[in-house]
Amino acid sequence: MSIDSVRAHLSEAAPDIAIIETEESSATVEEAAAAHAVAPAQIAKTLSFSAKDERFLLVARGDARIDNRKAKAAFGGKVRMLPLEEVEAITGHPVGGVCPFGLAEPITVYCDVSLKAFDVVYPAAGARNAAVRIAPERIAEITGAEWVDVCQEPAP
Repeated sequence: MSIDSVRAHLSEAAPDIAIIETEESSATVEEAAAAHAVAPAQIAKTLSFSAKDERFLLVARGDARIDNRKAKAAFGGKVRMLPLEEVEAITGHPVGGVCPFGLAEPITVYCDVSLKAFDVVYPAAGARNAAVRIAPERIAEITGAEWVDVCQEPAP
């Protein structure tokens, strides 16, 4: 069901973007990087958070870590990861396949500026073995995401 909602969303919002399904799992950043033959940093991971009373998704490069100080300033309070069962209920996607496309409920999406280091990234596409190849700017365009700077600088 989840990959179908992504397929339906992309067919309307970005019909030129194809879903890539792999035999192997791409549920973790490392597995996705291996499945798509790219560096882990080029995987666009979608994280689910809450701050104050707002729940939101943050899409960031695969090797990024949240900077708590920056996140608190950007989101107006302490940022907490959502419980796994809440993530699937809100997004309609299983953990390992969570993405900002084809969501079960309307939820705010943010893209971290860390994604802009790449011309193309690989976010999941609603299943533990599905992704799309897409420009970071296109993710923001399709999802209506706002750009934020909430991750630590990647290690050299």
